[in-house]
Amino acid sequence: MLNNFIFLAEGFEETEAITVVDLLRRASIDVTTVSITGNAVVTGSHAISILVDALFEEIDFSQAELLILPGGMPGSLNLAKHKGLANLLLQHNQKNKIVAAICAAPTVLGKLNMLKNREAICYPGFEKELFGAIISDKTLIQDSNIITAKGPGYAVDFGLYLVRLLKGDTKAKDVADHFLYTL
Repeated sequence: MLNNFIFLAEGFEETEAITVVDLLRRASIDVTTVSITGNAVVTGSHAISILVDALFEEIDFSQAELLILPGGMPGSLNLAKHKGLANLLLQHNQKNKIVAAICAAPTVLGKLNMLKNREAICYPGFEKELFGAIISDKTLIQDSNIITAKGPGYAVDFGLYLVRLLKGDTKAKDVADHFLYTL
């Protein structure tokens, strides 16, 4: 069975993490919240604390399908500092598996040279850290196996895009309709 993971670091953007997890689970997609801090409770950039499903060091990622990085500050900086996560992202990318990042989190991928010659977007002002990327004028873009989105205001679009990718248009529309959201 393939698994999906969203990684939380101290200072993550709560809207981007919680909205995406909520939408995936509404679509009956398994997604595991993962702390990279070594602690089961991670606090976001707006002082909202989340009890995660697992710690990074407890997980076998060999069956990972989708890796998700919410943005936020200093959450994105903390994600970028985690060597185990960096190695996982590079391995996942090398296998051409899906990596999705929103807001400032695409900078994590930029620092790993995963965006070179790919179209990408991030929170305004962080574009210079998308090393080698072709900066998109869209709010959400997929280039090969990499999905990037602009910021918290696009968290629902980002989450529904992931639902569409994993379960198809019909499921994404069903989730959007129940969410009272127009695709």
